[in-house]
Amino acid sequence: MNGRCVITVGDLGEFGVVARIAERLPQGGTVLLGPGDDAAMVRSPDGRVVVTTDLLIEGRHFRRDWSSGYDIGRKAAAQNLSDIVAMGAQPTGIVVGLGLPADAAADWLDDLTDGFRDECDLVGASVVGGDVTRCDLVVLGVTALGDLGGRAPVTRSGARPGDVVAVAGRLGHAAAGLALLGAGETGPAELLDAHRRPMPPYACGPGAAALGATSMLDVSDGLLQDLGHVAAASGVGIVLLPEAFVIPAPMRKAAQRLGADPLEWILSGGEDHALAATFPQGVQLPQEWAVVGHVEAGEGVQVRGRSVTYGGWDHFRE
Repeated sequence: MNGRCVITVGDLGEFGVVARIAERLPQGGTVLLGPGDDAAMVRSPDGRVVVTTDLLIEGRHFRRDWSSGYDIGRKAAAQNLSDIVAMGAQPTGIVVGLGLPADAAADWLDDLTDGFRDECDLVGASVVGGDVTRCDLVVLGVTALGDLGGRAPVTRSGARPGDVVAVAGRLGHAAAGLALLGAGETGPAELLDAHRRPMPPYACGPGAAALGATSMLDVSDGLLQDLGHVAAASGVGIVLLPEAFVIPAPMRKAAQRLGADPLEWILSGGEDHALAATFPQGVQLPQEWAVVGHVEAGEGVQVRGRSVTYGGWDHFRE
């Protein structure tokens, strides 16, 4: 024991917790009214609001012995902000529902709050409000808001035969990191950190919309499964080219050590929050986008030259 007195959220009480959170959250230019009232007000120049929400539960979506409070805050914000940009919109704010055990350290709460704040800063959004309650586990309910800036939303239903399929951001890194953590491994750090804290390619979402993307989504449950949603919504087939996926050396080495298939991590691993989109053939894509397949008449998703049984994440089957 180092004799240090640990202040818990139970010591602070509900209103102390709320005040402690709010004082760490500066408000950006899109916020008309921030924390402190019954509801917040966020500017919506477009006249339409893009909304998404996610729920994260300790032990199901994160572990406090694997991830810091800061990492968890960054991850919870990232997976919602990524959904907003996947519609071609610009994030404006998030609200957070937070369940905490009474013995959670106040310093851990500060780290969590800072994680939310810093991830939102990457896209010019703010944490504009939320709610807190006592809970046996840490539970996070995050809702993100976005503005389309006068553009049409990019949905899952616009892919057409002849389009190319492209991805931006990392694939398979978070799945590899989760497998390593589960096996008690201590590295490589870049893979472990990818599980703890995703790095969505935020600018690529609105950028893809401006380039004329015909469909787009956030890759949260695995590329095969998520592109299956595009294929079903658009009434098309999607063919992926396995040779188009580059397997980084640390991932290849990790797969050898664990006896795993790195391509499975890339095609079926979730939580990297990359973006996958379809574009008309001939569109000049920036270097952040890699073409990995094409759209054709048909249905479902196939990997050319391979028979795959890779699935994806399903909350009620895992």
